[in-house]
Amino acid sequence: MKRLRRQRAFGAGALLLALGLSAAPAGALPAPQATAAEQPRIDLRVLVVSDGGPGTAAIAAELDGAGTPYTLVELGNAQRPLIDAAFLADTVDGRPRAKFQAVVLPNDNPFPAGSAEMAALVAYEQTYAVPQVDAYTYASAQNGLQPPVYSGSVDGVRAEVTTAGRGGPFGYLEGAVPFEDNSPMVGESYAFLARPAAGADFTTYVEAPIPGGTGTGSLVGEYRHDGRRELVVTFAYNQYQQQFRLLARGIVDWMTQNVRLGAARNYFAVHVDDVFAADDRWDATLNCTPGDVDCPPGQGQSNPIRMTAADVQHAAAWSASRDFTLDMAYNGGGSVEHRENNNGADPLADSFVAQRGDFRWINHTYDHPFLGCEQDVSSVPWKCAKNPDGSVKYVSQTEISRQIADNRQWAATQQLPVENDELVTGEHSGLKVSPQQPEDNPNLAPALAANSIGWLGSDSSREPQQRQVGPAKTVSRHPINIFYNAGRVAEQVDEYNWIYTRRNQGGSGLCEDLPNTTCLPGPLDAATGYAQYIVPQEISTAMGHVLGNDPRPHFIHQSNLAEDRIAYPVLDGTLQRYDDLYTASAPLVNLRMRDIGAELRDRAAWKAALNAGQVGAYRIGDTVTVQAPAGVRATATMPDGTRRVIASGTDAFGQEYAGTVSGWVAPDGGQSAVTLKLAEVPDLGAPQGGSAPLRAAPRTPVPPGVVRSVPYQPQR
Repeated sequence: MKRLRRQRAFGAGALLLALGLSAAPAGALPAPQATAAEQPRIDLRVLVVSDGGPGTAAIAAELDGAGTPYTLVELGNAQRPLIDAAFLADTVDGRPRAKFQAVVLPNDNPFPAGSAEMAALVAYEQTYAVPQVDAYTYASAQNGLQPPVYSGSVDGVRAEVTTAGRGGPFGYLEGAVPFEDNSPMVGESYAFLARPAAGADFTTYVEAPIPGGTGTGSLVGEYRHDGRRELVVTFAYNQYQQQFRLLARGIVDWMTQNVRLGAARNYFAVHVDDVFAADDRWDATLNCTPGDVDCPPGQGQSNPIRMTAADVQHAAAWSASRDFTLDMAYNGGGSVEHRENNNGADPLADSFVAQRGDFRWINHTYDHPFLGCEQDVSSVPWKCAKNPDGSVKYVSQTEISRQIADNRQWAATQQLPVENDELVTGEHSGLKVSPQQPEDNPNLAPALAANSIGWLGSDSSREPQQRQVGPAKTVSRHPINIFYNAGRVAEQVDEYNWIYTRRNQGGSGLCEDLPNTTCLPGPLDAATGYAQYIVPQEISTAMGHVLGNDPRPHFIHQSNLAEDRIAYPVLDGTLQRYDDLYTASAPLVNLRMRDIGAELRDRAAWKAALNAGQVGAYRIGDTVTVQAPAGVRATATMPDGTRRVIASGTDAFGQEYAGTVSGWVAPDGGQSAVTLKLAEVPDLGAPQGGSAPLRAAPRTPVPPGVVRSVPYQPQR
């Protein structure tokens, strides 16, 4: 397995905003000078020109997620700026400045015939060797291709990165680029497959077999002509589709020449909640969970699910074989209770303690109580208990603190390697939960402060964004849709059918009532539904997070590692699919909770400064200068071998990932900005290739993409 366990941030301090830019000239583009002292300044910002289509929106989303600055010009906006020489370039302190390092267009020429704006872009790209991405364009001689050999759906097609692509911008991929085919009723990807035109300097990077024919056609390739470089993309996509997510990094690498602000990784972490405790079990007859709040009081017989020592050994062996560390969110009181009821014996705890170094550990409170309002469970759904004056009755600060401190102390007696500033409360309680408790328990923040908690787990289906709770910042966790009350495959499928089947088909109808929830066409087969439907769905969802530069962890429950061990097919499927797609240069990043929280914190600060126009960077020759407000750490991606200039000389910048180096940076002591030295200057030499007259490209049909539903996910 190809894994990178921890990424460390570099540097500390502050960056200062650069001042003193001179006014733009009114005339033609200023030509770069030949001498090194007068090399042009290239600002590290991308120009995205959009016609409202999903291609440019997807690339903009990729830039936005990575923290890469860009300027969006919407062609349909009557108030948009005119793209002319003054918009594209000016001078700073007498030095020619290119305001954009790359240009993204919806196709090779979205302007009317004879457009002065397209002429300005052509001149700009030629003058400053600025690359252009054609986000989705028709294959024609205009972009170095023959007319399409095939035009139509490529749903389910397995495209491949060519040798040139693997040696170039897509070297982080093993080779396969599978196109999604989620529904036979919906066209998800449309493409023009074509071959290079005779005499064109065109290099294919990604190709696909011709449906119903022989040979292959280009999907992504580079066309060099007239002193310009174009990345020609001839298939439709949106920002969520796997095929785009696989290629997005390479598209951005190509157009920025690996020199940019912002960074991206592929992340995967899995928290296992309720370790040492037991989880209540779904009752297929009652269609609820006896012992929990979804069953009326007195109904059913509790039959809890708890891991065994054999399950611990299996988890440890699995982690070693996958080189992947699970995070165990533990409840020490569960072991104490088990020993009290079993003559002092708890083989589960003994096994976990013996294997404690194979896992990471997170405080999940001592007894797993609900720490928000006091719950009135006399009816379903539950509601908050009230004080005599009608106010909400909340769990006290003393009780919250006891749950944190007692669990911490129990871990110390077992020598579990716990980070004391991390906490996940039972059911994420204490935090607001709709509709019963729309505000945080007011006693939560003081208890967190009293126990020095810096990172607090939250449910991303409720609160996807990080926020402050007293001294702590939340770390949103993605629920994997494997239920806490299922240890057996049959239980998972039965409950899944109950939730996602319509009333007239024997289900609860919840899928009909809840927003953004999709009903099944019919109940899943008890024998095959898990492996053939639920597992592939959850792998696809997890991969969407993994490939989306999303560091937020996923969570399951200890019950899912017990009995039928139903979590492993999803975890194995996700890890295996990733390994099949990516090379060792792009390992999964498996961070612990506090490091994920710090990443989210730094991203939020960077994005706020970015949105306020307070950050920027530029390159002059082999030197990159990065600027941002005081107190904000900057993020950047650079070619391998880049060095950071410090007072005593230079040191290595960033960490290797996917053929580049990237990380968080701040100036050395006494410096007001970060200066980076590139090992090699990006190849800005004039490309070779023939010329072709500019003209308006034909309108390319964009079939509707699949809108992803977010189903209801019952979790604790």
